[in-house]
Amino acid sequence: MEITNQPSARASRKEWIGLAVLSLACLVYVMDLTVLNLAIPQISGQLQPSSAELLWIIDIYGFVVAGSLITMGTLGDRIGRRKLLLIGAAAFAVISILAAFAPNARMLILARALLGLAGATVAPSTLSLIFNMFEDPRERSVAIGWWVAAFSAGAAVGPIAGGFLLEQFWWGSVFLLAVPVMALLLILGPRLLPEYRDPSAGRLDLASAGLALLAVLAVIFGLKEVAQGGVIALALASIVAGLVLGWLFVRRQRQLTDPLFDVALFTSKAFQASLVTYLLAVFVIAGYFLFIAQFMQLVLALSPLEAGLWGLPAALSFVVGSQVGPRVLNRYRPALVMGIGLASAAFGLFILLFVGGRYDLALITVASVIVSLGLAPVITMATELIVSSAPQEKAGAASGISETSGELGGALGIALLGSLGTAVYRGFLGPRLDLVGADRGEALDTLGGAVEVAAGLPADRAAIVLNAARAAFTTSMRWTSTVAAVAAVAIAILAWRMLHSVAPIAAHE
Repeated sequence: MEITNQPSARASRKEWIGLAVLSLACLVYVMDLTVLNLAIPQISGQLQPSSAELLWIIDIYGFVVAGSLITMGTLGDRIGRRKLLLIGAAAFAVISILAAFAPNARMLILARALLGLAGATVAPSTLSLIFNMFEDPRERSVAIGWWVAAFSAGAAVGPIAGGFLLEQFWWGSVFLLAVPVMALLLILGPRLLPEYRDPSAGRLDLASAGLALLAVLAVIFGLKEVAQGGVIALALASIVAGLVLGWLFVRRQRQLTDPLFDVALFTSKAFQASLVTYLLAVFVIAGYFLFIAQFMQLVLALSPLEAGLWGLPAALSFVVGSQVGPRVLNRYRPALVMGIGLASAAFGLFILLFVGGRYDLALITVASVIVSLGLAPVITMATELIVSSAPQEKAGAASGISETSGELGGALGIALLGSLGTAVYRGFLGPRLDLVGADRGEALDTLGGAVEVAAGLPADRAAIVLNAARAAFTTSMRWTSTVAAVAAVAIAILAWRMLHSVAPIAAHE
């Protein structure tokens, strides 16, 4: 792999303050993915959405973000990365206000879709700007570490901040969290952030943008259907359609003189390996935390706020790992760093085999800390290698591809590990469940359904149902964590084999 950045002056205070502003924008972008789930009961009560409308309220933001990342990354290269980020920030603030005061479910769905479009400008623009702001490889690694840490912080802070707001105000208040941060970005961005655009860029190919959007949307929708236990035929048809559209997208890029994305990047071994490693690392962490959140609230009976607070050690560990990683990455080969990180994550996942006793909360906390410490440097390293593989003028497009792979990895982890967990849960609970009819079906569907059914039963029967359902969920979590651990070991071997020839970052100075 050839990195073209040459040694240059170290970043000044201006660049580091600019990084803080960029990180705040990333934090808010992720918070919008997490806070809505807490507000669903209030939204259901006040807006009275149908079941289909409720699903779209929840899902549409993530769908549109995932489908628009590639296009937004390339658009930033063409019109200016700072310009696109500021446009996105202004739109995000205004649309957040509209979402907060949406009078009905359809308006909220529309607002969430537009928020996704605005949010898709954040990740690729901020990441590619970091490559302009920090030319020194060591400083750039640290900056990317903070950028990655901001996403973890947003995921941790979102439920806590959202829970507090919902206790004090109406459901729309969770959307207003973004407004002051985006306003700060609009004020400070022009003063702190450099502008960069590709001087040789042509016009944006709208057909390619449409193909990219539809391809990613179709795959994400299909994986979501699998995770939610939807119609398998519909899910498979959607995934296949997405793959066909993806093939058409790649074919069109090869034919264009000025493509939306340069597919020649995929000839770089470092780019390929880092992209796959990033996708699979997010696969592991998304599937893992899907079960941990439910276990804390539905098995250990913690409130959402308590569960959020117990999740802080893992989030802080991710921040620490994101900062320790760059210092290690400058001295050791990426293959070694990624291999050790993934092996450490596998060890943390194996700890969950011992869950099911009086020390569950301690075991989960320790496991989450180890998993976060292990995967943080992996994700940081993969992100830097992916974007560094592209020429500087194409960094936005590479950032879009990087974040799209993360979205796909998350959807894949939730779909596959979630489906495995559901199958184990139902297989374990079925023979032990003394219920019939609709109650039996609801209890077998999810642990949350079992809790709802138990609430309407006499105390003695409710205890039997709850104990059986919680034992079944604990068993399913052991199975999924074991599969995730084996996957982490396999990814470590893959990363070692594909990246063993790539030198440490400092060697490229």
